[in-house]
Amino acid sequence: MDSVHTDVLVIGAGPTGLMLAGELRLGGARVTVLERLAEPTGQSRGLGFTARAMEVFDQRGLLPRFGEPLEKSPLGHFGGVRFDYTVLPDAHFGARGVPQFRTEAVLEGWATGLGADLRRGWEVTALADEGDGVEVAAATPDGPRRLRASWLVGCDGGQSTVRRLAGFAFPGTPATRGMYLADVVGAGIRPRFLGERLPGGMVMAAPLREGVDRIIVCPHGAPVRDRAGTVGFAEVAAAWERITGESLAGHSAEWVSSFTDASRQADAYRRGRVLLAGDAAHIHLPAGGQGLSTGVQDAANLGWKLAAAVQGWAPAELLDTYHAERHPVGARLLMNTRAQNLVFLGGDESEPLRELFTELIALDDVKRHLAGAVSGLDVVYGMGGGAPASGPLYGRRLPPRELAAEGGMTTTARLLHPAQGVLLDLAGDPGVRAAAGWKDRVVLATAEPVEPDAFEGATALLVRPDGYVAWSRPADPGPRTDGGPDGLDAALSRWFGAPAAG
Repeated sequence: MDSVHTDVLVIGAGPTGLMLAGELRLGGARVTVLERLAEPTGQSRGLGFTARAMEVFDQRGLLPRFGEPLEKSPLGHFGGVRFDYTVLPDAHFGARGVPQFRTEAVLEGWATGLGADLRRGWEVTALADEGDGVEVAAATPDGPRRLRASWLVGCDGGQSTVRRLAGFAFPGTPATRGMYLADVVGAGIRPRFLGERLPGGMVMAAPLREGVDRIIVCPHGAPVRDRAGTVGFAEVAAAWERITGESLAGHSAEWVSSFTDASRQADAYRRGRVLLAGDAAHIHLPAGGQGLSTGVQDAANLGWKLAAAVQGWAPAELLDTYHAERHPVGARLLMNTRAQNLVFLGGDESEPLRELFTELIALDDVKRHLAGAVSGLDVVYGMGGGAPASGPLYGRRLPPRELAAEGGMTTTARLLHPAQGVLLDLAGDPGVRAAAGWKDRVVLATAEPVEPDAFEGATALLVRPDGYVAWSRPADPGPRTDGGPDGLDAALSRWFGAPAAG
């Protein structure tokens, strides 16, 4: 059997795997993506993504590839209770009306354009972490092949083969109910955008495009299906009629699928040279596009760190921060989707909870809390490493702002397009500009914010390639500490390794 050698093998060509492949290529790693399916399915569980995922796409210059303008909705929901996400600054629910196959096509074009090698019809059958690399066996259209990579990342979905073969535990709560999804042609179904609870269960319906409606059917007491089985439209139509009394006879569906409310998370996101991201690391009840969006953010967090390990400049503990930062985010995702399950899909016994929840969500503090949780806008990473946690932006994402630079107007998102670190000097500080030992990994940008106090009093910021602030200098920094101005050198060393010699 012929062998394929690469820096990183990414298993799975969904949004997470393709996003990761592009991130790795921007970091200089050779990437091969293996996808079990011979062709894209053209199917779309997801129909959009959250505001935070939009920011991730924007920081790589990808939003125009989706076509403009994307429909951004200020309104979202939690457990079917609608509320306004703009109670948070810079917030909205996210992009609507973007089918997952379109997201995958955009990310595939981007990743392969950067040089990622995508191989469809390749199914992993065995893997072995040998300490200095990973050996993989795959079934391909041309027969069995062997591959070797320095690292392997499983982005192969909720039924992940990588997770099973590599021995990751996957604890959580098993499925308690089976549910259905179908894109129905020509039925003219009455919309139920936030769902309608009836004695037999809950149903949702929304127009996808002219003549096609998406329905979601959540019967009470429906058994959990064998994932190996195939659901047919007749089964979905029968469940719809039992609950609503409306017949779908004589109609057909472009696509049907089933899903459950199982909620599980891998015990670790890394074991040796094998890592997990996206649905391979966490599964949950679909709610508000959070699964796709969280997977894309997993990829943005992991990509630059793994590329740094490949390139040889990663500090010793850098790759461990992937699990440390993203595992709590995944756990919080499972918590909020399980809570939504109780509010949204519970029967009469959940009615008092829904009534109380409706009262609470009218409060602005509750809206802010839930909008942050569902969108990921409340994610804060503990940057550690001895750098002082100075300023309100420390550990948070760099906010989307316009900047006036020497070469003209720019934005914070545009500064991140190359997927390098950014040292943003907002006050012409010679002490900041003197930190030049990392110029091969960190871009120095001197600019002035267009809006007053756009960065909450900071005069300089160190921003990681994933857009998170790893150091900030307040206007009045106080006495200088060891390691450069306000610990800047310590932060640079923690996230970008040793400075270059000379």
